[in-house]
Amino acid sequence: MDISVVVPLFNEEESLPELVDWINRVMTKHGFSFEVVLVDDGSNDSSWSVIKDLKGKFPFIHGIKFRRNYGKSAALHTGFQVVKGDVVITMDADLQDSPEEIPELYRMIKEEGFHLVSGWKKKRYDPISKTIPSKLFNRTVRIFTGIKLHDFNCGLKAYKREVVKSIEIFGEMHRYIPVLAKQAGFKRIGEKVVQHQERKYGVTKFGLERFVNGFLDLFTVIFVSRFGKKPMHLFGTLGSLMFLIGGGMSIWIVASKLYAQFHRLPYRMVTDQPLFYIALVMAIIGVQLFMTGFLGELVSRSSVDRNHYLIEEDIE
Repeated sequence: MDISVVVPLFNEEESLPELVDWINRVMTKHGFSFEVVLVDDGSNDSSWSVIKDLKGKFPFIHGIKFRRNYGKSAALHTGFQVVKGDVVITMDADLQDSPEEIPELYRMIKEEGFHLVSGWKKKRYDPISKTIPSKLFNRTVRIFTGIKLHDFNCGLKAYKREVVKSIEIFGEMHRYIPVLAKQAGFKRIGEKVVQHQERKYGVTKFGLERFVNGFLDLFTVIFVSRFGKKPMHLFGTLGSLMFLIGGGMSIWIVASKLYAQFHRLPYRMVTDQPLFYIALVMAIIGVQLFMTGFLGELVSRSSVDRNHYLIEEDIE
């Protein structure tokens, strides 16, 4: 099969028939063999009934329904588990992503050798309350990850099948699929300017809180990728540093008092000095950080995927 299109959706009953028909026209025109995986993320409208009706009309549809709303990451992860196409396309169900972009995205994967191609909505039809925070968010992610993409949030992306089968998306990590892919060894990441449509039906399902959550998730991705299998390298280093600084300050305070006593100079009691309590707190925090790293190592070594590595080739 050439292409699998994964569409996560929540309350998109009005747009689904038009979207599926549009995808079908594009795929038929270019002669692709394909499937469309529609993942209903616990919609409370008639989206699932629409999907079942569309399945009767279009046999290429694969519908999955969640019992409740789990979020876009869960929907994408579930869709990725069942795809069969050589190239996997993700797009939103609100008709703001154009299926006309699919052939070129497919070509970039198959002919130019990209592992992942992300869409860039260079011209957007969103309010300024979304565009300004989005630009700030994307710039921050570029700085922290080194991946030179303009639009990490764009739902229209293309992947080699090996990519989606090799990564795990959880929480709200769908924004960071390029980061997860790079960490898994898929470093050929491209970008394509894509057409952005005005929303035709319904309202957006995301508010400003997604940008706050996005920054928190960014730190999670960075931490898990760098220290997920070696937490002691972070917590042990920080803990040892804090303990040494606190211990060094304590020794200096006590040594200063002893020196003053020996030379009959005026001095302050150790417990009268604020610096002593700062040193004490730093030493305690250092021990706690070190123990956190130690416990993290125990958890990591008990993980079922502690020796899970991606093998590209194996010649015997």
